[in-house]
Amino acid sequence: MNINALRYFAMVATSASFVTTARHFGVPASSVSRYIAALEAEVGQQLLFRHTRAVRLTDAGERFYATIREALDLLDMAAEQAADKDAAPKGLVRVNAPLALGRLHIAPILHALQKVYPALSVHLSLTDAFVDPVQEGADITVRVGHLDDSRLVGRAIGTQRYLLCASQDYLDAHGVPVHPGDLAAHNCLVYRGTMGAQRWYFRKPGHARYEAFAVRGTFESNNAESLMSAAEASLGLVLFPTWLFTPASFASGRLVKVLPEWEGSVEAEPPGIHLLSPENRSRSRKVRVLTDFLIEHIGTPPYWDQV
Repeated sequence: MNINALRYFAMVATSASFVTTARHFGVPASSVSRYIAALEAEVGQQLLFRHTRAVRLTDAGERFYATIREALDLLDMAAEQAADKDAAPKGLVRVNAPLALGRLHIAPILHALQKVYPALSVHLSLTDAFVDPVQEGADITVRVGHLDDSRLVGRAIGTQRYLLCASQDYLDAHGVPVHPGDLAAHNCLVYRGTMGAQRWYFRKPGHARYEAFAVRGTFESNNAESLMSAAEASLGLVLFPTWLFTPASFASGRLVKVLPEWEGSVEAEPPGIHLLSPENRSRSRKVRVLTDFLIEHIGTPPYWDQV
């Protein structure tokens, strides 16, 4: 079985594009197509559905990709270990992150990474759905939550911090809450995801426990940025992670921090933010380099907590 055919197939499976794969390997797209056609003939199965605008895996292709992906990873690690330790890292790294956090913060850092390490290719997948890094083949997963999987090696970024905010116009019209209990009389813009509506918790700094406070409002969404826009349009208050805000969020009264002397959360214990890798992939030099780069550029505490 031709190793180039396997690598081309794996890249097409990841990128859903013959052109992107050809560009990555520096070969004509026709060569990629020819190699994969020969691979399909060898295994006796159609591995890809070919469409005008995109390519996707067949059921057989999904199974085949899941198997060869691990084999290719092992080959890459063996090559890394045999290579010059001072050589620049190269190859494909698969990264998964939550939608907004990935778009606002992870993607720009990865752009900077590729300027420093041009031989590294990155496939960034953004989703708010729970992803099993082992099953999905992600080298690095940015996970917001509590860790409970011993198969994964985690590097902590920090604890997720939250801000309660509203526009100055909303506060002028409806008053400024001075205690979390006052929120019951306000329009609270609540995130509602697959687990239902988020609850709002608060505690005084230095206190051990967070207390849940009842909130309600006239607008809910499973999209944080639409709720942020509603708050900027003076519809109510939002409680969101610091990484959703920028200094521009607070320019000219667009948004104002409310109850800044209280610590907020949407869980009884605020979740952590970690970079997770399957144990076997955490030993890969390219994964270590990318993980270190992310940790260094995010900082401790994360730079987004400074808003």
